[in-house]
Formats: sequence, C-alpha cells, structure tokens
Amino acid sequence: MERRAFGKTGLQVPVVGMGTWQTFDVTGAAACDRTQVTDAAFDTGATFFDSSPMYGSAERVLGSTLRGRRDRALVATKVWTSNDRDAERQMTAALAYFDRCVDVYQVHNLLSWKKRLDQLERLKGAGAVRVIGITHYSASSSDDLLRAMKDPRVEAVQIPYNPKERWVESAVLPAAADLGLGVIVMRAVRRRIVAPQRRPFRRTGAAGPFGITSWPQALLKWILSDSRCHVAIPATSSPVHMRANAAAGAGPWLGLLSAHTSRASSGTLREWNRPEEAYP
Repeated sequence: MERRAFGKTGLQVPVVGMGTWQTFDVTGAAACDRTQVTDAAFDTGATFFDSSPMYGSAERVLGSTLRGRRDRALVATKVWTSNDRDAERQMTAALAYFDRCVDVYQVHNLLSWKKRLDQLERLKGAGAVRVIGITHYSASSSDDLLRAMKDPRVEAVQIPYNPKERWVESAVLPAAADLGLGVIVMRAVRRRIVAPQRRPFRRTGAAGPFGITSWPQALLKWILSDSRCHVAIPATSSPVHMRANAAAGAGPWLGLLSAHTSRASSGTLREWNRPEEAYP
C-alpha cells in the first residue's frame, strides 16, 4: 500500500481507505460482522476510515470495530448540522467513539461551515482534532467550496471524483494543490457508473502491467494515478471487496509506464469509464 503526504498536514495516509456510508449503518449481528471488514482493512494497510453522523449508526459501529487498535488507524468524520448545540452533541459523541481524538474532522457539505470551523478550531487547540477539513458532493457548490478552502483553518477537502464526475478537475484539485490541502476522494466506485449494458471485466494486456483485475480496481487506479488525490475511500460491507479495493493501492500508476505501453493501453483505459462491478 502506497502512502502519501496528506497535503501540508504532516499526516501520511494510505492511498486506499474505507468509507462507511450505508455499509456500517447496521445493528446487531451485522454490526459485529463489520469487524471482519475492518480486519481486512488493517491486514492490507488501508487504515484510513471515514464516517459521519449523517450515516446513522456508522460512527458507533466503526468505533466498536477499532477497539484495541485505534492508535493504528486514521479516523476522519464530520459534523453535519446547522444547530450549534446539535453540533456540540455530534462532536462529543464522535470523540467518545474514537478514543477522544479525530484525526481529520470535516464540516459535512459546508453546512454552517464558518460556525463549525470555530468549534473545530477550539477542539484542535485542545488536542482532540489533528486536521480540520470540509466536504461537498455537488458541482453546483464548487464556488462555495473554493471560497471555504481558502480559509486558513481548512487543511483538507473531501470531494467526489470518478470518470462520470470530473467537475473538480477544473478548479478544485488545482486549488487544493496550490493551498497544500489534503484530498480525500469519495464516490470513487459507484453503482451509477455502471454501463447501461454491463460487460465483464477482461484482463487484457493493457490492464496486466497495472495489476488490475476488476472494474472497481480500474476506477481506483484511474483516480489515484493523479498524485493530487491522496486517499480514496470506497465503502464496502465485504472483507473480500475490502481486500480487492486495497490491492489497487500500489503502483505502477496509469501513465507512468513506457510510452509504448501507454499507447497500447489507451483504448482499453477509455473503456474503464464503464465499469460493471461497482459494488458496496
């Protein structure tokens, strides 16, 4: 697993981590089963975990799977409310789940972001937060995101990026690089990217040099071949899929082989805009 500098934050992050949207919003036996997914993440070095109070029980379930090994993980979560008191409650709960420290604490979808940054700055001053970040999912809010990224308290940004959602390429990714922000990629592997007529993945000569054996791996390789993207966080409820995702976290990266290989690969790489196996 390759690790990258997370902007200017001083953190080193694995290029593949794990999200928890939907997949960790579970109870009972299913919640216990999620420990196996976290086990697979640790086994493969994919030890960057992202959550949010917006995801139902996900923070609590993730926290329970990290017991006894929290110090070996990087945890990112979010605050998601316009109400100041609710924000305090969310932060108190998250700190309880994650052993009194959140490595990357983000303002989810820029909701009341200036007030939330004030609160997160106080937590950082108290040693409970290491890095402050912001997130947004929508191209229509790109201008707001760019403005918030310029706040000196903001050290990281989480954005969607995949072959169907490329709006961050024009301004957000360049600004993040210029500002030295850590970049987390959500929506790296999505069901909506599935082709209208599904095709099985064919491991051609073009895919072989990159170690790609599935469409999700192709997508992750495509994203992580941009060195401005520091960690991608596909969510999964399957230990098998977790291991498969993590296998995309090492080079060589697309475009870094010889010119001859790149020319031979170009047609196949274009096809990777149409994955079949966008799994949870």
